[in-house]
Amino acid sequence: MRFRQVHLDYHTSEAITPIGARFDQQQFQEMLKLGCVDSVTVFSKCHHGWSYHPSEAGVIHPGLSFDLLGAQIEAAHEIHVKTPVYLSAGLDERLARLHPEWLIRDENDQTNWVKGFMEPGYHQFCMNTPYLDILIAQTREVVSRYDLDGLFFDIVGVRKCYCHSCIESMRREGGDPRDEKAMRTLWEKTYANYTARVKEAVEAIKPGLPIFHNGGHIARGRRDLAFMNDHLELESLPTGGWGYDHFPLSARYAQTLGLDFLGMTGKFHTSWGEFGGYKHPNALRYETALSIANGAGCSIGDQLHPDGHMDEATYALIGEAYREVADKEAWCTLAKNVADVALLSLESTGVHPKAKTEGRRPPSDAGAVRILLEGKILFDVIDKEHDFTAYKVLIMPDYVAVDDGLCGKLLQFLQRGGKILATGWSGLDPEGTRFMMDLGVQYSGVNPFRPDYFRPLFKPGSLQEASFVFYGEGQKIGLNGGTELGRREDPYFNRDGFTFCSHQHTPSSYVSGGPGMVENGNGIYIAWNVFEDYAAKGSLIVKETVLYALNRLLPDKTLHTNLPAQGIVTLQEQRAENRLVNHLLYAAPVRRGESIEVIEDIIPVYNVEVSVQTKGLVTRVYLAPQMTPLPFSCEGRTVRYTVPVLECHQMVVLDYESD
Repeated sequence: MRFRQVHLDYHTSEAITPIGARFDQQQFQEMLKLGCVDSVTVFSKCHHGWSYHPSEAGVIHPGLSFDLLGAQIEAAHEIHVKTPVYLSAGLDERLARLHPEWLIRDENDQTNWVKGFMEPGYHQFCMNTPYLDILIAQTREVVSRYDLDGLFFDIVGVRKCYCHSCIESMRREGGDPRDEKAMRTLWEKTYANYTARVKEAVEAIKPGLPIFHNGGHIARGRRDLAFMNDHLELESLPTGGWGYDHFPLSARYAQTLGLDFLGMTGKFHTSWGEFGGYKHPNALRYETALSIANGAGCSIGDQLHPDGHMDEATYALIGEAYREVADKEAWCTLAKNVADVALLSLESTGVHPKAKTEGRRPPSDAGAVRILLEGKILFDVIDKEHDFTAYKVLIMPDYVAVDDGLCGKLLQFLQRGGKILATGWSGLDPEGTRFMMDLGVQYSGVNPFRPDYFRPLFKPGSLQEASFVFYGEGQKIGLNGGTELGRREDPYFNRDGFTFCSHQHTPSSYVSGGPGMVENGNGIYIAWNVFEDYAAKGSLIVKETVLYALNRLLPDKTLHTNLPAQGIVTLQEQRAENRLVNHLLYAAPVRRGESIEVIEDIIPVYNVEVSVQTKGLVTRVYLAPQMTPLPFSCEGRTVRYTVPVLECHQMVVLDYESD
């Protein structure tokens, strides 16, 4: 695995000349060393459509007078740095202006990413056109001529398209282009054909060369798409629109697939394409630590100046993070996540028609992961193909409709002693009429009041007894053998033009609306879309309710810690080394500007207490990479220790004897 990669963007306009005039192999090497880099992605062809080497399959940038790609590869290999090569696959602005008929079009014949040629930006190509032949020729050329270490194809995926070629393909097959389901089948075939042709072309020249196709997101539940890659690179720039919650959600799914994967962030203050923007070094320290704590290698995005000179400030910044990563790699190689809980991703189950989807993830998935992180629950994110029985508890977040196939897997999971936490619509049949498994409740329909109130019959964490507002949509239920853990209270009325009270919503009438949270031998059901609610509002009562449920369902939880809410904890196992590695992280992102989350200050946390249940007898506990022995105590298979100080990221290693 590559732990310390730089993704060296180089999208350079033909209006800038000369290109690469200040490139110097020695300076290039010095910067890679300063950044402690072990792999650098260098460019064959950029979004503007220009090649950075002599080319018959493409066109060399008009301002470039030498083989920049070849010089970069030679310089990097000389210092034992790998060089995967980048090809802009979905965008090629030079060709877009020559062949606009090959571009992706929507139903109104508009292009994307920009809608015309009078505004700055790129236009995306359809792979169901002759453009694919040109891209394959460019691929063959770079693979045959250069000693590259992999290929990175960008801006690709299953794309919605109504261009000439797609319309005619559908009509030739006897289908109706107005039938989106039929068109979806065509778009899937187009992408599969593209990846197959790339693989065929590469294998004919350099068998086994790693290939990755980047679409900005690894879709949960689409293993077929994931396995079209040899490894994964999870594009997740916290300041670029992904936020700090995106990577843990994506990584906790990716690690279950068994592919090597990298977490891709950027050195930028904002996102790709920013010249002169720099993060605080503490942000990169935290983001790279977050990657390795979740079983990933690291990739940091940079952007090479058109003159080819590597920016010293950037590599000094990157080096601060990557020197720490280099010291920690031995405890991160071939690690497998330890998890008590599986989150059955809403994205992977087929989003219910009523569910909201925003940006790169359904809010229900995002809200669930945020609660699991804050509650220090060890978890994986899984799809329907995964083995449910590997976990103690399965979470079905908000909108997971249960068909016969999923029901069979859930019943098998329950028969083997597993527990389910279901919320909102989850657990109902696809029509939303009845529960498909016994959760101790019967279904009565959608609750007519929103928002309404929850009165728990337990003390919710740090809160006191009260009627708590729940904003998410709720379901009306009755008891059917279950035990009520909390009840619903109706407001006086819903807010409208003729019945409203105060500034927001109507207070509780204290009239019971029936059960709101119920437990039976199979698990716990919460009658609201609590995870979507938490993603939107972040209400403490929602988190405390979910964590109370999980703690009831997990009496033998693998890990406990007093790490504060903003901290993150993972437990990775290196089976070949007979050791567990407990990762502890703490940083507090703050909002700067309109929508940028930044990390600047790293506040140390003292006396972090941890207890871990282990399968083998623990013989040694120590801090890594410091190699400092850590006092510990054992009660049966429970190991307890205290980390004196946590500054950003600390690994605690537990060596054990195999049973």
